[in-house]
Amino acid sequence: MSRQSGFTLVEIAIVLVIIGLLLGGVLKGQSLIDNAKIKNVIQQATSLQAAVNAYQDRFRALPGDDPLATTHVPGATGNGNGDGQIAEYQLAPQHLALAGLITGSFNGTTDFMTSAHGGAVYIFNDAVGGRSGNGIRFDNLPDTYAAELDAKLDDGKPDSGAVRATGPYTNNGTIITRTAIFF
Repeated sequence: MSRQSGFTLVEIAIVLVIIGLLLGGVLKGQSLIDNAKIKNVIQQATSLQAAVNAYQDRFRALPGDDPLATTHVPGATGNGNGDGQIAEYQLAPQHLALAGLITGSFNGTTDFMTSAHGGAVYIFNDAVGGRSGNGIRFDNLPDTYAAELDAKLDDGKPDSGAVRATGPYTNNGTIITRTAIFF
């Protein structure tokens, strides 16, 4: 007569506890990665706003809108119209880079910056969430990132304040088409 052997309840419980700890560690690790990306996006927004302010202080014009950019920053491929609106958004990163205020090489026509999440970043005069004006626009951020950005820099509401979004913060991973920080 053969005797069957199997796992005891204690052994099964220990395995389940180990699996739970592993899953908890993976989820916590993902949370740490997401928080680092959010902090990177916030740091990028703060740095870009400081660069725009420095450019404006130095040249008395906004990057991208500077009517004398080819004189102010040799190598610029174009000038803005000087109307106070950064509608010439493709020139803005080039003007900032040539002035030494941001890093990168921009051709002034098709280049854009990218966020820590991988979406496009523009310095732009735009309308987002019922407000328009000059600002920094992040495209295709998950709503959780946009909500955190808004909570840390403004009032946490997608349709009021200086940080606006094209959709609500549902915290379910929905992609927000545009999130803008107006200055």
